Amino acid sequence: MQMTRDFVITLDGLGELVAGLRNRGYQVVGPSLRDGAIVYDELESADELPAGWTEIHDPGAYRVERRGDEARFGFTVGPHSWKQFLLPSRVRLWRARKNGEVTELEEEPPPEKPFAFFGVRSCDLSAVAIQDRVLTGGRYVDRDYAARREGIFVVVVDCAEPGRLCFCTSMGTGPAAESGYDLALTELLDGEHRFLVRVGSERGAEVMRDVPHEAASGADNETAEALVETARSSMGRELDTEGLKEDVLANLEHPRWDEVADRCLSCGNCTLVCPTCFCVGVEDTADLTGEVVERERVWNSCFSLDHSYVHGGAVRQSGRSRYRQWLTHKLVTWHDQFGTSGCVGCGRCIAWCPVGIDITEEAAAIRNGKEGVSDEGS
Repeated sequence: MQMTRDFVITLDGLGELVAGLRNRGYQVVGPSLRDGAIVYDELESADELPAGWTEIHDPGAYRVERRGDEARFGFTVGPHSWKQFLLPSRVRLWRARKNGEVTELEEEPPPEKPFAFFGVRSCDLSAVAIQDRVLTGGRYVDRDYAARREGIFVVVVDCAEPGRLCFCTSMGTGPAAESGYDLALTELLDGEHRFLVRVGSERGAEVMRDVPHEAASGADNETAEALVETARSSMGRELDTEGLKEDVLANLEHPRWDEVADRCLSCGNCTLVCPTCFCVGVEDTADLTGEVVERERVWNSCFSLDHSYVHGGAVRQSGRSRYRQWLTHKLVTWHDQFGTSGCVGCGRCIAWCPVGIDITEEAAAIRNGKEGVSDEGS
């Protein structure tokens, strides 16, 4: 279906949209204010959206602030991404229970209801598409991810005000979504508080039939386009991707790797908040009787020493090599594996790094100069 900005809905219509999705059997998850952060959680109504709140991001810093209006989507991205619903940080894969001479195996069931992701930013929608490619697009499909991903209804919200750490324009992932959604909203605050809606699927058109709406005017379209264009030209960060792969691979012994390693804590925060990182491990546990054994999949990180462990020890023993592995994989070799960058320009890794390491700054610094190639694992 061709994407067009066809409809306008009011705040009441936004509430009807959430209610309509819930009535259709979706578990609606979207942004809400909790514990001093804007996070993604289940929504029972549109009243739970963070009305009048925004976020301030800086390297190593995050806080929420009141806005001067009642915008429902007047923020960019918080500490959570949609990854937590599709690739949870901990999920049981199976449980084995001994019943006499028979061992019974139970697999973890999929969620009871399909998700409706409400308020997805374009950069995060691109991140979901990347994880789709990684976890379901190859020879081996992640069963749990595929079950959670199936049937998801996506409501995107275009960005009108990028954050200080955003660089989605550099990565070609925003600030407006071009595909992969069912409905897309643009929040308009000039005069009457309303939302422009464009339909991206037949499911989206069906849902909109039950939501009170009016046809969008030419002025509404122009206002929405101007907001997106302003966001596109006012990113807080920039990353030049032209020739980046060749420049980084030619500088694997650049002294900047040592400088950033002196600051890096190897805490893995950047990988935990990243919407595309997918590294996991497994943990096996048994009860005291030995009658029940469980296997769980848990998030892992290339910053942990054991992540690169092979027989005899870890390949990447230094913080320098682990940071280099993360940045080169994210910006460079991900292209070779999956045909795309592993970065969508959301800026989360900068905000949630305790020492404020900035991936755009490091990539720019490493491009300067050419050195030899290290023998240490990369």
